[in-house]
Amino acid sequence: MTPPPLLVTCGLPYTNGPCHLGHLRTYVPADAYVRYMRRMGEEVVFVCGSDNHGTPIVVSAEETGITPRAMSERYHTHFDETFKRMNVMFDHFGMTDNPANHPRTQAIVSELEKNGYIYKQIVHQAYCTKCKRFLPDRYVEGTCPHCGKPARGDECDQGCGKHLEPGEIKDPLCKVCGTKAEFRDQEHYFFKLSEFKEFLLPYLDTLRGTSNAKNYAIGWIKDELHDWCITRTLEWGVKFPGRDDLVVYVWVDAPIGYIAFTEEWAKKTGNDWKRFWCGENRVTHFIGGDIIYHHCIFWPALLKGAGYGIPHAIVASGMVKVDDHKFSKSRGYVVWTNDDYLDKGLPADYLRYYLLAYTSHTKELNFSWKVFAERINNEVVNIFGNFVYRTLYFAQKEWEGIPGGAVDPAITAEIEKCLATVNGYMQEYEFKGAVDSIMALAAFGNSYIQTNAPWKLIKTDRAAAAQVIKNCVQITKALALLLEPVMPAAAQECWKQLGYNDKVASHPISDATLPVPEGVIKAPSPLFVKMEEDQVKELDALLQKRVAEANKKTEKIPMVTFEEFQKLDIRTGKVLSAEPVPKSNKLLKLQVDIGSETRQIVAGMQQFYKPEELVGKDVVVVTNLAPAKIFGVESNGMVLAAGDAASLLVPFRPVEPGSKIR
Repeated sequence: MTPPPLLVTCGLPYTNGPCHLGHLRTYVPADAYVRYMRRMGEEVVFVCGSDNHGTPIVVSAEETGITPRAMSERYHTHFDETFKRMNVMFDHFGMTDNPANHPRTQAIVSELEKNGYIYKQIVHQAYCTKCKRFLPDRYVEGTCPHCGKPARGDECDQGCGKHLEPGEIKDPLCKVCGTKAEFRDQEHYFFKLSEFKEFLLPYLDTLRGTSNAKNYAIGWIKDELHDWCITRTLEWGVKFPGRDDLVVYVWVDAPIGYIAFTEEWAKKTGNDWKRFWCGENRVTHFIGGDIIYHHCIFWPALLKGAGYGIPHAIVASGMVKVDDHKFSKSRGYVVWTNDDYLDKGLPADYLRYYLLAYTSHTKELNFSWKVFAERINNEVVNIFGNFVYRTLYFAQKEWEGIPGGAVDPAITAEIEKCLATVNGYMQEYEFKGAVDSIMALAAFGNSYIQTNAPWKLIKTDRAAAAQVIKNCVQITKALALLLEPVMPAAAQECWKQLGYNDKVASHPISDATLPVPEGVIKAPSPLFVKMEEDQVKELDALLQKRVAEANKKTEKIPMVTFEEFQKLDIRTGKVLSAEPVPKSNKLLKLQVDIGSETRQIVAGMQQFYKPEELVGKDVVVVTNLAPAKIFGVESNGMVLAAGDAASLLVPFRPVEPGSKIR
């Protein structure tokens, strides 16, 4: 019987900030798995998309002065382009705010209502008397009712980690204005998660994937399951069926996005999305360890209640550390995929290798530039790259290419053993074991060529030397085929240097034992470049500078007198024009009306705003800052902004340009 097709998804990146190393811990292994399974003959579809709804995006958009849709589109494009730069190739990358997801979400919610799994209930929800609105989720901060630690509206993020329902948080404050919130009654809708305990326990027993996902979920289910409030008082999101004043909770429409993205892919390719989501399936979710509860408990219960197929496997990654510190954007322990890595000219293949080879997928991954460089130089360059170059260089020099003859059976057996070992690891989502096995074959090749020394042997027995090189060429072919899921660019270059003119990705893994045809090849070049010590120091210095700057922000700030504050001339302004500064990918040159005159100001905002988005915006400007030349352009003032995303400070009500801040 033919198994169902394999659908692989990744947890959706949230569109309110740029891509970083923590994101890639999920997407690179998923991409490697998809590439490998296709090369094993599986029918695989790989879908993902950006998560566009929820309170954080509304808050960020309000702070930035743009619409939630505009912010979502900006970061959606950013993630789409970044993934492609990392050679993470989805068959479809959608948006949860795209038309397909709204009707699919509403259809599933309606089906849950029809089946008796949704009910109405009056809840006490935080209300800000100053902002005059109900405060969903992350508009609220306060104290966790379970552990007493600081918490946000829907989760105790600094303590016990428990999900919080509306009205549960203690001592609520409005995150926008800081006013103490009060609880008021409001009607909301709940999903009867508590009714799915008897379904979830046996389901998790058969769920494939990683043990950390299963064990964590089973621990939660053995405790009491609480019903989930699945509506929020926001304008931004998918409307709850029949209600214009409520949207569905983001953790309802975001996973349903997996289905909507499959529908979008099916429509453009002429396929049937129901093959993947109705009845028996092999839906495999790659996720971060922080969203196991949502994917192993809430999501399968939602699908079961609506009559859809349930996930086949859930693969959860371990967390990420940077320099032995907990990953933290606010404390500077972060590596930005573009700014810190790709834009520095570093190969995507190197980072892919490190993410897959450093540790088991379920364990904590620690990143440091020193260890990163050591792993690349000692393993990728010295073992793999060295063996391939030695083999092809000698083959081209002495025979102008691939010598004839058959490969020794012992070499074929070694390759077949490696293929079986790699397959066993990949089927169990143990990517480090698979990469280690590939590198072991490369190390075997290095040892084999060194021991047999064809450069000496050729002086006395040219045929024997040719046999050694023939065997080494076959190992090289196997390595290129096996390496493609891990380092696709390097594998393709290796394939080309072997004399092939097609794509290595179009060949099954089993081609590793098919002999390389005799023929002429071009002189090879090294596949990899060693990371130099000065380069590593420079990259690490950038990280340490960011950490130091973050620490300064957390240190006690010295008090200033009122007289000292009065020395600053801070006024409102209006942006008249904006354009990029030549040769800079971060700076914008602004012309700002400050009432009495127009000032030219250089601001580091290019990665956060398109120039046309700033024109006409009210801003806040320090006008008596000493002039400075930045990238050769004179700047006379400073536009004030907050946070990592450079959220502009703007007047709450319209004021004339030049109005003094006091």
